[in-house]
Amino acid sequence: MTTTHTTRGRRRAPSRMQRAAGKAAALQKPRVILALLLLLGLTSVMLLDGYLRAEVGGDQRVRTGASSSKVPDSVLDGGPILTFRGGKATTVSVPKKTIALTFDDGPNPTYTPQVLKILEENDVPATFFLVGSMVSRYPGIVKDMVEQGDEVGIHTFTHVDLSYQSTARVDREMEQTQLALAGAAGITTTLFRAPYSSETDAIDNYSWPVYKKLGQDGYTSVFVDTDSDDWKKPGVSKIVDWATPKGTSGAAVLMHDAGGDREQTIEALPKYIKKMKAKGYTFTTISGVMEKQNTGNGRAVTGTATGVQPGAGALNSRGTQGGSATRQVTDRLQAAHHQATGATLYEGKALIVAVAVAEYALPVLSVGLMIVGVAVMGRFGMMVVLARRHYRQRNRRRFGWGPPVTRPVSVIVPAYNEKECIANTLQSLSRSAHPIEVIVVDDGSTDGTSEIAREAAYALGMTNVRVIRQENAGKPAALNNGVRSASCDIVVMMDGDTVFEPDTVRSLVQPFADPEVGAVAGNAKVGNRNTVIGAWQHIEYVMGFNLDRRMYDLLRCMPTIPGAIGAFRREAVLQVGGMSEDTLAEDTDITIAMHRAGWRVVYEEHARAWTEAPGSLKQLWSQRYRWSYGTMQALWKHRKSLTDKGPSGRFGRVGMPLVVIFQIVTPVFAPLIDVFTAYSMIFVDFTAALLAWLAVLAVQLVCAAYAFRLDREKYRYLLMMPLQQLAYRQMMYLVLIHSCITALTGGRLRWQKLKRTGEVGTPAGVS
Repeated sequence: MTTTHTTRGRRRAPSRMQRAAGKAAALQKPRVILALLLLLGLTSVMLLDGYLRAEVGGDQRVRTGASSSKVPDSVLDGGPILTFRGGKATTVSVPKKTIALTFDDGPNPTYTPQVLKILEENDVPATFFLVGSMVSRYPGIVKDMVEQGDEVGIHTFTHVDLSYQSTARVDREMEQTQLALAGAAGITTTLFRAPYSSETDAIDNYSWPVYKKLGQDGYTSVFVDTDSDDWKKPGVSKIVDWATPKGTSGAAVLMHDAGGDREQTIEALPKYIKKMKAKGYTFTTISGVMEKQNTGNGRAVTGTATGVQPGAGALNSRGTQGGSATRQVTDRLQAAHHQATGATLYEGKALIVAVAVAEYALPVLSVGLMIVGVAVMGRFGMMVVLARRHYRQRNRRRFGWGPPVTRPVSVIVPAYNEKECIANTLQSLSRSAHPIEVIVVDDGSTDGTSEIAREAAYALGMTNVRVIRQENAGKPAALNNGVRSASCDIVVMMDGDTVFEPDTVRSLVQPFADPEVGAVAGNAKVGNRNTVIGAWQHIEYVMGFNLDRRMYDLLRCMPTIPGAIGAFRREAVLQVGGMSEDTLAEDTDITIAMHRAGWRVVYEEHARAWTEAPGSLKQLWSQRYRWSYGTMQALWKHRKSLTDKGPSGRFGRVGMPLVVIFQIVTPVFAPLIDVFTAYSMIFVDFTAALLAWLAVLAVQLVCAAYAFRLDREKYRYLLMMPLQQLAYRQMMYLVLIHSCITALTGGRLRWQKLKRTGEVGTPAGVS
């Protein structure tokens, strides 16, 4: 016959803590958004870094040998400087005995400063065609370059061949480079040199529209007369010879200060300058060439170009005449430069700051990735080795805890609105092979849970069931009420949505034959595993929880007795003050308290309980968020365990560091692995990154398969593991990040009730 004990009274007004918890709950959505923003920020930093390194977009020429029938002969046969003033294509040649020294592909932190030093020592100006991504990464070099008096032009942002690019891509390449120059040196420029360009006779029908468009935008396109081919590294003497124009012809000479090993260029440059000066040549910039040509025609140069930032005042440059070292400073030589102002200036500075963040963040993240990778692999190794040892130790024929425990035990079932599940729970307990008393503590349910429990107990003929009603006070209070009401010295705690096998209680209490054992963790199983979400959680329970518990048990630092199935000495529970309401993880809290009180906590894998896992992503998020945040609260509450002495300090010395590393720190930074994998697939080597990811997945699969073998589970669920790694694990990362943010901001939450369906019936119905 079912006996009941009811405690009822007037419902009290919410306490100050409950009101604070309600306010904190209202703040969770912003914290979720902040967690997503953190991950988005990390992803953005890596995408920016990959884009800056020009590893997307193809650093290669995409066209070959096209015809040039649409290109005017005057351009094909003209000089290396192409303008479109007045809408008409006009070329400018370099005057005799004049060298317009140009460098491509920079700036480079190793070679460009050496080039600048050589130019300054020899009082020679040059024009540098810069790659925007490199400008963003090394803005200080560009600033020095401009302040030294050299001229700069655009060489696109990512060094991509513009011939087959869309108009939008062409505009983007130019605009981004202008922003980089504005942020680095406070200027914009009207000069442009296309990657992979050479002399004007190489202009074809594919590139001609690009030059026309840029000319209409106010850009001056610059080609070469003489190519040193220094990128081939032919030797210093050949670089000097190939860069020397024939006779007394003037030339726009091409060299490189970046893009590879430029040691030969650095060695050849001073020799080349001395050689050309000895021959009576003048060194000037591209603007200097145009100035000489326009002055010769009796026209003044304004340097104003449409489509680009107008100049508020040109910067100074240097030049030499007749091979002498005499410095001539003139505002007109820097007509290609314009002062960056307004939005262009501020956007440029913002770009430089963002790139600086990416440049510094990536090395730090790389080190973090290495640490996380080692920790993850180390954890897998520890789990497998120690779990195997635990299995062999506990399954020896002669293994035993002591004399069989046959005395009755109390089973406490806290229940809040469990009308769908409570009957199944009691039905499973009615089949227990061990003598028990059942105490159902109804925590202020509003769905008739207590009445259903009484009716179920009556229908099952269970005379060992008591139903206690209390005002809604939370799960810890319900468990404490049950412990106080228990008549046995061993109490088993389970959730109201959980079902036991007939031998569960008997297996669970046998470790209490050892007087040092104060608590026993059982083996929780996912009952509703035949859905995608359920299968993911099933894998997690078998591998992530139970394999972990074998490891912690062997190390004698079990961190958590699961709420679904756990057993305690009643005196031990009372000794540590019962279930605490200080944290959301009352199970972790009391487990650590047991360790600190000197009790041993063990794992009994043969005691199995079947529980209903969350059936939706929203409910799963809510549950795991509570678990994660509650675990952090419990660890912080027991932080002084790190200094505990003697046997009771083992958890602080061993368990606390392992839990912090494996359950908080490593998972928080684990997204680095996935983000870096995606980064590598997009920007580096897709095949190699994919193989690395598959290798890690294979290691996890092997560990999971071993865990399934130990628990005698069916391997077919492992087919869901790849999808679990792609979707489910990412959600768990965000949950943990969300929990960390809540902890750092001081939020609090109450125990949250999950919606149950009652689909987990008796154990016999679970496959």
